[in-house]
Amino acid sequence: MAFVFSFPDVGEGIHEGRVVEWLVAEGDTVAEDQALVKVETDKAVVELPSPHAGTVLRLHAAADAEIFVGDPLVSIGEPGEELPADTAPAAQEAPVAADAAPASVPEPSAPARRPLATPRTRAMARKLGVDLGQVQGSGAGGRITDSDVERAARGEAPAQAAPAAPVAASPGIAQATAEGEVERVPLTHLRKVIANAMRASKHTSAHVTHVDEADVTDLVAHYRGVKPVIEEQTGVRFTLLPFFIKALVATLQRYPAFNASVDEERQEMIFKKYYNIGVAVDTPEGLIVPVIRDADQKDMVALAAEVADKAERARERQLTLDELRGGSCTITNIGPLGGVFATPIINQPELAIVGLHAIKERPEVVDGEIAIRKMMYLSISFDHRYLDGAEAARFMSDMVKMVSEPMLLMARL
Repeated sequence: MAFVFSFPDVGEGIHEGRVVEWLVAEGDTVAEDQALVKVETDKAVVELPSPHAGTVLRLHAAADAEIFVGDPLVSIGEPGEELPADTAPAAQEAPVAADAAPASVPEPSAPARRPLATPRTRAMARKLGVDLGQVQGSGAGGRITDSDVERAARGEAPAQAAPAAPVAASPGIAQATAEGEVERVPLTHLRKVIANAMRASKHTSAHVTHVDEADVTDLVAHYRGVKPVIEEQTGVRFTLLPFFIKALVATLQRYPAFNASVDEERQEMIFKKYYNIGVAVDTPEGLIVPVIRDADQKDMVALAAEVADKAERARERQLTLDELRGGSCTITNIGPLGGVFATPIINQPELAIVGLHAIKERPEVVDGEIAIRKMMYLSISFDHRYLDGAEAARFMSDMVKMVSEPMLLMARL
């Protein structure tokens, strides 16, 4: 009997993906563990291996198609073998019309049809007290989306399910409107992932941002002194970021609540005994956050090398899922892009994110005299449900001291 390989649960919290490229075609003979398809899941592109050897009988999803966990991907069997009858993706099932009048009164024990929704959407519905059986899905095949649940929670009318516009705009093609010409371009899968993550974070956490200022004149001088020596001896491009990662780790060790997450179902704080620091990377396709594991156990040269490697592979979409998850706190370096300061959004399920901002020369009063110093703002966005503002202020004050006084930072390494 033919084997139907469905999109597996590839990781915690990942329920959907996009077919990037098929590596086999119908009629091909494949070996066990041979790569079948490249799928974009979350912010990584992964290759899915074949669980069985045989002949590819059918590819159930086209390139660039959106897929959900459990949707059939490929059928493998013997040449000419018939496919099972139930290989259509669940998303293609026709939803039951909400206004369809039943021909007769149903039996009380008649089983209700389970609404189509991802596990994440179901969890959101439970949290907001929304009965999915009463929600009209606007997604493909009647699938209920996060937005549908949010609208239901607010008591708003449901969105129209997959409306068919009289004049469809082709992707990337100009279209005339009453206001002027526009261009419609479909969102990329990565942009959808980022949008959902940002919305979920703002919906979940009570965001507050605290900003402090650091005099990093001495740190920059120390950095400029060691940079050429380190680069000559190791060949590693050495930046200032490792200093701030080490300062963040040292501060987290003093304030463990900022290196924690919360199990809301059990109402427990989860204090992480490890320091896996997420580093936000700006890529042409959107923001990606690789994780530097055990940052407390690595020296600055090792941190510089790992950050450079993962940043490059993030831009090339070559990171694995394991390199994108498991963070305990995140740092984002906005400084090179300019601006004064920003209010970064927390990377769930973490409780805080630290922002590094531009280093600028400014006149400051030092020992009663005006001097030109290298100054920068540091910010911390935190979840005010579980972290207090006074503690965030103390956290940032301690981190500022360490980056302002390099010898104090060296003493904590």
